[in-house]
Amino acid sequence: MTARRVAAGVMLATLVVALTAAAADTRSWSWLGVRIRDLSEQEMDDLAGRHGIGEGFGVVIVEVIEDTPAVRAGLRAGDIVVAVEGRPVTDTRLLQRLIARSPADADVRLTVLRREGRRAVPVRLTAMPRPVAGERVAAEFGFVLRETDPGGSATGPPPNVPQVTLVARGSVAEEAGLKVGDVILQVNDRGVVSRDAAREALGDASLERPLHLSVRRGHEAVSLTLSAPGSRSQP
Repeated sequence: MTARRVAAGVMLATLVVALTAAAADTRSWSWLGVRIRDLSEQEMDDLAGRHGIGEGFGVVIVEVIEDTPAVRAGLRAGDIVVAVEGRPVTDTRLLQRLIARSPADADVRLTVLRREGRRAVPVRLTAMPRPVAGERVAAEFGFVLRETDPGGSATGPPPNVPQVTLVARGSVAEEAGLKVGDVILQVNDRGVVSRDAAREALGDASLERPLHLSVRRGHEAVSLTLSAPGSRSQP
């Protein structure tokens, strides 16, 4: 497995957990502005021993994105979020769900652990930017986009074209026949010519309705319909 594929897999995992059980209307999502991961078992044990918690839990902030509510609140990479408004946070899925459902432009109190101890951090959330919402919609349907490499093969697609780099196994995208290497041409009949344009169009899509994509696969144009993620029967 290549480093690029591993990185894409991590990206998809991060994005997918951001959406499950969140509000279907992307315009209602709130945003914190961090990249996160779950604690390892060893980190849970260390956390429980260091802070006297009966069972270690929490979510690690891996990166704080510039010019976001997280930066303005003073959150740092390495902080461990253990509660939102007093509600324990056990994994990334739950943290993203709680943030997405919180009111935009409202103060939310996070409880974080640092080496110097536990502290309450008030954060003024904002509405999720459309491009970020678009990435997360794509992830909920089960795929990741990136712009093609400007230094890539001369026979490949030109730079800045939105190309599928990962399709999650078992996702609605895989079921619909979307493939790695497909280049997105249209999102719900809206033409897109760049990754940013594709993200904006995806940000306007609903998770409660099928997603219609037109893609270029080699020299062929292919039309695909991805079922709404919530429409599949649960096991």
